[in-house]
Amino acid sequence: MSMPHSSSSTTSSSTKRKEIYKYQAPWPLYSMNWSVRPDKRFRLALGSFVEEYNNKVQIISLDEETSEFSAKSTFDHPYPTTKIMWIPDSKGVYPDLLATSGDYLRIWRAGEPYTLFECVLNNNKNSDFCAPLTSFDWNEVDPNLIGTSSIDTTCTIWGLETGQVLGRVNEVSGHVKTQLIAHDKEVYDIAFSRAGGGRDMFASVGADGSVRMFDLRHLEHSTIIYEDPAHTPLLRLAWNKQDPNYLATIAMDACEVIILDVRVPCTPVARLNNHRACVNGIAWAPHSSCHICTAGDDHQALIWDIQQMPRAIEDPILAYTAAEGEVNQIQWGATQPDWIAICYNRHTEILRV
Repeated sequence: MSMPHSSSSTTSSSTKRKEIYKYQAPWPLYSMNWSVRPDKRFRLALGSFVEEYNNKVQIISLDEETSEFSAKSTFDHPYPTTKIMWIPDSKGVYPDLLATSGDYLRIWRAGEPYTLFECVLNNNKNSDFCAPLTSFDWNEVDPNLIGTSSIDTTCTIWGLETGQVLGRVNEVSGHVKTQLIAHDKEVYDIAFSRAGGGRDMFASVGADGSVRMFDLRHLEHSTIIYEDPAHTPLLRLAWNKQDPNYLATIAMDACEVIILDVRVPCTPVARLNNHRACVNGIAWAPHSSCHICTAGDDHQALIWDIQQMPRAIEDPILAYTAAEGEVNQIQWGATQPDWIAICYNRHTEILRV
């Protein structure tokens, strides 16, 4: 496992594959995610961060012959996307969909060169005002379920339908399965857990500083897994992909990542605190229960091995520095566990780990 500095990313030996591939977008980037389909290796979707109404989403793909990323499709998006996800379809049996959150949740069908808008999911039909969505998660066990989090204190679980239209194309629509008040203040992130079959359990974090867990089968109550002692807002959460007992969260402006064990609520089982500026992103390894990657304003992406828990985790096992900017996004590809993607400024890089 190696993560060379970007200056040494090209090798003299043509047979050895590059460790780093880089793409520069036409605008600053915020949201980004890996495609999941097995037939679309090294494909990512990127969302612009321009502080105005007109924003963009771009689908890029790596040509493994030329070692270059190229844009396959670019489309307009109202406001910056707060998150982008591809349908979690590792077998390629569903339509090639991606979803974006911003003012609303939107579903798109990927194509080259044109990506088609499928539908907007809006639960606020009778109002001129919308409550922007901070994040969402697409259920891996049942790709017909998407959960969104909003600044209006609620989480909404949507059911998707992909139906046949004259046998020609799939048309996508959605309906609200449930909407619940999840927190006392804004909800900043939501994530489905793989526990109990992987369909019904999810957790959320918010401005009230708590991590709460819900079960779609028993929505009348929730479990508070953790509360920040100073009630600092919690911005992100991520479930361990292999061991559903563990999840990670980050507080606003914090330099550390908190690891929680749902069996021991309210007491962090580990704190990862080598970042020298605030942490912006967390991503668990798709293939290992004891590896997590964190990224922050200190230009660093760090990989940690947490198998020593509950003994203190002192140092990361790998560190990568993006010389030119604060890393604001990190994603670990589910179908390509050897690669991590980061965003900073106008750049996306994928790093071989």
